[in-house]
Amino acid sequence: MVHIIREKATKRQIDEMLQKLGSFIKLAVDIERGILAGGGEMHADCEEELLNDGSNQANIWGADWFPSVQKLKFDALINIRPNQQNNSMTIQDSSIRQMVESISRQLLGGV
Repeated sequence: MVHIIREKATKRQIDEMLQKLGSFIKLAVDIERGILAGGGEMHADCEEELLNDGSNQANIWGADWFPSVQKLKFDALINIRPNQQNNSMTIQDSSIRQMVESISRQLLGGV
């Protein structure tokens, strides 16, 4: 189940987002709007939810959240963007990584 998270996620939302993959949650984070979508089988599922909600694709970055250890991994196919100087699945710009981490921790951390 994909949820758009605008405020601190509840334990129920985290559990529902974990249903598809079990130990981690695929995320798409809108660094401009400060929101994220999580859950689903692919980062693109989450990205699609944000696009339908009015996000601009250039501001959406993919990551994985591991709630049991409160860690992020910054790899996703949706991050491959030569036109934004990101030629890898990993978010290469440290300022973008910091924004993704900050938003993710604020909305998902500690649950």
